[in-house]
This record gives sequence, C-alpha cells and structure tokens, in this order.
Amino acid sequence: MINMFQPQVGAEELEAVSEVFDSNWLGYGPRTKAFEEDFADHIGVPSDTVLFINSATSGLHLAMELLGIGPGDDVVLPSVSFPANAHSVAASGARPVFCDVRPRTLNPSVADIADALTPRTKAVMLLHYGGQPGDIVAISALCEERGIPLIEDAACAVGSSVGGTACGTFGDIGIWSFDSRKIITTGDGGMIYVRDAALARRAHRLAYHGLDERGAFAAAANEPHRWWDQAIQDIGRRLIGNDLTAAIGRVQLRRLPGFIERRGAIMAEYDRLLADTENILCPPRLPAGHVSTNYFYWVQLDADLRDVVAEDLLRSGIYTTYRYPPLHKVPLFGAEADLPGTDAAEVTTLLLPLHQALTDADVRRVARNLVAAVERRTLRSAG
Repeated sequence: MINMFQPQVGAEELEAVSEVFDSNWLGYGPRTKAFEEDFADHIGVPSDTVLFINSATSGLHLAMELLGIGPGDDVVLPSVSFPANAHSVAASGARPVFCDVRPRTLNPSVADIADALTPRTKAVMLLHYGGQPGDIVAISALCEERGIPLIEDAACAVGSSVGGTACGTFGDIGIWSFDSRKIITTGDGGMIYVRDAALARRAHRLAYHGLDERGAFAAAANEPHRWWDQAIQDIGRRLIGNDLTAAIGRVQLRRLPGFIERRGAIMAEYDRLLADTENILCPPRLPAGHVSTNYFYWVQLDADLRDVVAEDLLRSGIYTTYRYPPLHKVPLFGAEADLPGTDAAEVTTLLLPLHQALTDADVRRVARNLVAAVERRTLRSAG
C-alpha cells in the first residue's frame, strides 16, 4: 500500500533517544528547553514565547483559556478544519461560527472571514490548508483593525511563510502539530507560540499545574530553606512535553529543509505527470512570496467521479483521502450556514499520497493509476 502519510525517522533520532536514556532524565528538562529555543529561532520569535506541549489539540484548548473565551462568545473558523478546532471552541462554552473557503485553495479569503464576523466574535481561528498560507496577511490585518485576536492553526505549516514571516506568527497565538502524520514528528506533541509576553508566561503556568515556573519548584530552588514550596498562581493542567520526544523533535527540525525540498520535488512531479490531463485539476499555484511546506497535494475531479476513483485507487494499493469533511454539517455543532465553496470542495477534492519517503516510482504509479481510473470511469459515465 502506498500510504497518504508516513514519518521518516531513523538512526539520528534513535541516537538522540539513546542519549536521553543515558541522561536518566526523561521529563521536561534541558532537551525540551533546547527544542523550544531551536523552534523559536526557526519561526523568528523570542524563545520564552514558545512552549513544547503534548499535542496541538492541547494548544487549541489552551488558546481558548488564554484569551478568556467562553459562554456568549463566538469564534469564527473555516468549516474545512480539523474537528479539534471546533471542539476547543465548543468545550469552552463558546459558539463555533463557520466561514466559507475558496473551492480551489480550500483556504478562506479575507471576505469569507469578514462575512462570518458577528457582534459576539471573540476570536478568529485560521487553518493553513495543506501548509499553504492563504490570505493570512489580509486576514491578520482585518483582525488587528477590528481588535479581534487571531489564532493560527499552523499544524500543517511548520515551514510555511509569506514574505519571510513564518505562518503561526501573524496572529496572537500560533499552534503547530508534531503527531505521527506531520512533516516533522515527535510521535505526539506540538508547539504553541503566544505573542504577548504576559500571556506567554501564563501559558507556561497553565501548562504545568499553575506553577509559577516550568521547573516545578524553581521559584524556591535557590533557597536553602524549604526549597520544595510551590508557587501556584493558576488552576492548571499538565500539557508540557518531555525530553524524550523533544530529542526526536530537535533532529526532525534539523531535517526539515530536506523534507520540504523532497516534498516540493514530489509535488512538481505530480504537476508534470498530471498537467493538462482531461478531467483532473491540479492545485493552484502559490502567489508570489508564499512558501508552503507542501503538506497536501490535491486534485479535483467531477463530483460523480471523485468517490469511485478513490475506490479504484484503493483497490490498486494506493490510499487517498479527503480532508477535512466540513464541520458546519456536523449536527453536534448545531451550525446553520450556506457555504457553497466548502460544499463544492467537499465533493470534488481528493488528496494524493505525499510524504518525503515516496520514491519517484511511487509517484509515477499514483499518477498513472489516477489517470487510468479517471479515464475508465469517465468512459463508463458517458456510456
């Protein structure tokens, strides 16, 4: 089976884990701090504004708490989002308000966001679809103008940027995922960036039981008397990462440029092999100044072809999928919205396998089977 997603880990990561074992310190410690510093340097922000956490989902829930979002508030987000985005809003007691996306990019435009704002909007939560930055510059300007905090779900955008500014740093809070399907992985884990220094300090407390310092008892560590006393300022939880997974993350972050380069080559090969193929639309080209991590490669087919072509590919050993099924259609969220761009994308979009371990032969096989399935199904439909 040619997988949709596949991590690439090996000897370097194993050696890093072995060093952690030898140190006898597995929890939050020097390697976690070093990973935070490395990541902060990667996105161009101060190191004390980022925190390595146990998942991006934890980061979304933490963002709600940091911004004081709760009952009576609205949070605007694209319907094409991962369920965790809407879950974090609903769990806070606020209402998720879903906006439309452009059917070709699957990212919202600034007009889509503006149209969804309500008098109760407390925040905007933006997803960078497939690692593509989208209309982030205009959307961040709109939020700043309206005084609305912007949360960036940059889970798929660990190397994406516009004009040299990293995705995840345009808004007030940015969140990245390092789960097993992401470009760089720590197995599970994530990173959160909080622009405001005071809120960033609070994020560190909330992520570790409300304690004043990440080092648990560090507030009293320099005192020779009663060093075990705790300085608890908030009701917190345990969301922090650890040295074991951080050691893997540091290696993966160093390998990121090579990962992105390989993924870009795969996308270019898909473009070449599928160019001008009847009944197959390739992804639109990025605007000038936009850099993507190339997390998704999607094609768009006629609505009556998409599902049957996916079934044909699965039978031939090629896994494809669609992400993300629209959240405004999930009864749990009680949303009523007319989102034609989202609806169009849902029935036409198919993601092809894309990960840095794909071989050139794999890419050719996927493209060849896709074209054959589309041609075969088109002929049957016409007949």
